[in-house]
Amino acid sequence: MFDLDAHFRLHAESLKLSSRRSELIARNLANAETPNYKARDLDFRKALATALGEGGGAVGMTATSAGHLGGSQSMNLDNLLIDRTPLIESLDGNTVDVQAEQAAFAETSIRYQASLNFVNSQLRGLMTAITGQ
Repeated sequence: MFDLDAHFRLHAESLKLSSRRSELIARNLANAETPNYKARDLDFRKALATALGEGGGAVGMTATSAGHLGGSQSMNLDNLLIDRTPLIESLDGNTVDVQAEQAAFAETSIRYQASLNFVNSQLRGLMTAITGQ
């Protein structure tokens, strides 16, 4: 039997993590002028490996009540956040490097778009197989 969840899992997790990383980068950029603000980032590779259950960092679900339903895994990403180390220290203690943040945002956008394109391609292939065209 064909497991549709497993078929899309890698890119579904990649889309979620790319979205989360974009939020972090946007927060960093919004606080570029805030004194003592510490820029944060997401270790994308480690987070994706954790989300997919690789590398010993799998996040499992535990039902604490018989009434709990199985569902999608939610992952606490707080332990996968890393502090950005600036190339040049600022006088006000802010660690946001606007150019580095913009580059990271562009990389994340490309990763997000690539995952979307791949999922669309997979869906077109499945639709072709279903309709027989």
